[in-house]
Amino acid sequence: MSYPSSQSPSMFPPVVKNLLIINFIVFLATIVLERYGYANITSMCALNAIPTGRFRLWQLFTYMFMHANWSHILFNMFALWMFGYVLENYWGSRRFLFYYIICGIGAGLCNLLVPGWGITVGASGAVYGILLAFGMMFPNEQIYFYFLIPIKAKWFVIIFAAIELFEGIFYTNSGIAHFAHLGGMIFGLILILYWRKHPFSKF
Repeated sequence: MSYPSSQSPSMFPPVVKNLLIINFIVFLATIVLERYGYANITSMCALNAIPTGRFRLWQLFTYMFMHANWSHILFNMFALWMFGYVLENYWGSRRFLFYYIICGIGAGLCNLLVPGWGITVGASGAVYGILLAFGMMFPNEQIYFYFLIPIKAKWFVIIFAAIELFEGIFYTNSGIAHFAHLGGMIFGLILILYWRKHPFSKF
């Protein structure tokens, strides 16, 4: 795995570090403010389905900083760090942040198309976009599936995409936004393919 020579690799590059901090601050602030009745952050910032009448355009951005519980945020933030710091070191902070936001917004847009869905929260769509990018940038890197089974990144990504598609079709009441995850990967794929055709794009 190699990085641009002009950039010193970091385990906590600035965008990943700040995304981690912001997500945890929002999560803790939501718990405190809602518990004591100061504000309904979830209603304002989670992504509400359009038929509910509570959808607001800014929610396509804010929902990706909201999380349902501790296991939700810890899993997402671990994955963001695990794959994100490599990509930020490889791409640079500006391109990485642009990619992350586009994947998150794209995931939200895809989930709005799913009938019967109510409220969506979480960075998972953007994180799945990062997973897709890692598999495309470093296809032969070894990833340990469930921390035990070594597998190449490209196969890891394909397996996870297939799982999300299967569960999105057959487990519609699971409470997990599978099509948001797939949406993040789709928007990520489109953006990476665009960059490959236009390598000197400023983003």
